[in-house]
Amino acid sequence: MRLFTGLALLAALSLALPPPVLGQQQRPPARQNAKPAEKEPPPPAEPPPAPYDRDLMRLSEIIGSLAFLRGLCGGPDAAEWPRRMSALMEAEGVTPTRRERLAGAYNRGYRGYALTYRVCTPAATLATSRFLAEGERLSQALAGRFGG
Repeated sequence: MRLFTGLALLAALSLALPPPVLGQQQRPPARQNAKPAEKEPPPPAEPPPAPYDRDLMRLSEIIGSLAFLRGLCGGPDAAEWPRRMSALMEAEGVTPTRRERLAGAYNRGYRGYALTYRVCTPAATLATSRFLAEGERLSQALAGRFGG
């Protein structure tokens, strides 16, 4: 009698369970010869910012501004500014994130003046001379304080 009661209870419980939801997918059985997924190693951790990062980003922005303005005004050193930025990125762009930040600062400087100036004006010439002076001060301060 006990067996009959146990089976009746089991049948009653199975009727009380909700039916499977339509559209719900069942997992296919795992294949026996499937390869385990190869995991990519995580990217290297970003080192903490250097103490001179703020000045370096400003210098990158100045170089971008000068790259545009010297080209616009026909400066004899117009082609030199993109090369200087490439050298700076080679020296300081040690991680992809840092390279992106340096390139972003350069592009901000370049685009900021590309949106404003279409021809060389006295204001563009004045901005150029100010950027040259600021860039020189920053370069000397960075080299004197941190070497390089």
